[in-house]
Amino acid sequence: MRIVDLLRAAVLAAAASALASSPIAAQAENWPGWRGPRGDGSSHEAGVPTVWNGETGQNIAWKTAIPGTGHSSPVVWGDRIFVVACITGKGADAGDRVLFCLDRTSGSVLWQQTVLQAPLEKKHALNSHASGTPATDGELVYVAFLEPDFASLKERTPGEMVVAAYDVQGRKRWEARPGRFASVHGFCTSPVLFEDKVIVNGDHDGDGYLVALARSDGRELWRVARPNNTRSYVTPIIRDLAGRTQLIFSGSKCVASYDPRTGQQLWLMDGPTEQFVASLVDDGQFVYLTAGFPEKHILALRPDGQGRVGDEQIVWRTQRNCSYVPSPVICGDYFLIASDEGIASCYHARSGKLQWTARLGKHYSASLVTAGGLVYFLADDGLMKVVRPGPKLEVVAENPLGEYCYASPAISQGQIFLRGEKHLVCIGTK
Repeated sequence: MRIVDLLRAAVLAAAASALASSPIAAQAENWPGWRGPRGDGSSHEAGVPTVWNGETGQNIAWKTAIPGTGHSSPVVWGDRIFVVACITGKGADAGDRVLFCLDRTSGSVLWQQTVLQAPLEKKHALNSHASGTPATDGELVYVAFLEPDFASLKERTPGEMVVAAYDVQGRKRWEARPGRFASVHGFCTSPVLFEDKVIVNGDHDGDGYLVALARSDGRELWRVARPNNTRSYVTPIIRDLAGRTQLIFSGSKCVASYDPRTGQQLWLMDGPTEQFVASLVDDGQFVYLTAGFPEKHILALRPDGQGRVGDEQIVWRTQRNCSYVPSPVICGDYFLIASDEGIASCYHARSGKLQWTARLGKHYSASLVTAGGLVYFLADDGLMKVVRPGPKLEVVAENPLGEYCYASPAISQGQIFLRGEKHLVCIGTK
């Protein structure tokens, strides 16, 4: 081989090695559903922005107006972003539930499709008519809405859950109606993808259910009746824990685990309260949950039970500074949580020892996210505080968005995506 060829080969090898060792290149991730690729708010990317200002435009790549309202989070796959909204006229008692697709580079809207034209259901003041986060596998995008029987903002509005799939060009592939749904707090279900299935939680004030549909055509693959007939809004996590694959979530007065392939119940623990919203997290050994209403609890649980289980599965618990809506995160050795009332707390995850607690915001709706050893707390007023977990509180940065924000953040390819009250905002370099 000639010297020039040897030099060229060395340069190419060095470049390939540098690319492979680059944190962002090696760990760039899609954000394909509720709380990201693992459903727990964690990003494995490095170089995620920590400083920006939505009011001055500092470190803002683009900002795109999204019509209507919605608390659903954006999801990201490759060069496309998907988000849903409910568009209504002034004083209207019906609205269009719409799926938007945006170009991630420019923020321009590539297409929008009306999934459902339907009456507006009664909801909680902090809910919206488009709160369920979509899920995508890069080929299809899955969304869930409620089609109420009638419009009412004062009384509970029963109706049918509607799950639909669209391809990334905006063509509708299928629609399914897995069951009835009624709740005085309104509707929110975020589809979860597992193997060939799309799984939806139908906990409500009636005969609750957990259903798996075929991702390809919406056929029902399995169905599980849920106990207690009580509204909850938890999106399950799916994990390999205690030697088996488990779908775990809280809701309807219990915490339960199922085999996501068959729907078979693995274990169930009654309580610790009636209603749940926040998703669980895990650290590979224990699962952690926060609840809820009317009693408030934080629990660390062993997920190795079988059948009906009880307090023997509890590693530690506290009733201080719990959250109802915002989901927590695990970051390293620490479990972090934000209460709805604006109080942040950091616990040592395995022992439950409180490290610190402090007011970081006025009110929280968004769930926490973590990247690069940092945790991001997004308050309703759009102020995001970036915190380094540890024995003492360390606030790394404070970043205003410039508008109210109730949706949880998404992180993908070195950028943060925030869905504000009026805009979808991309933070980071273009």
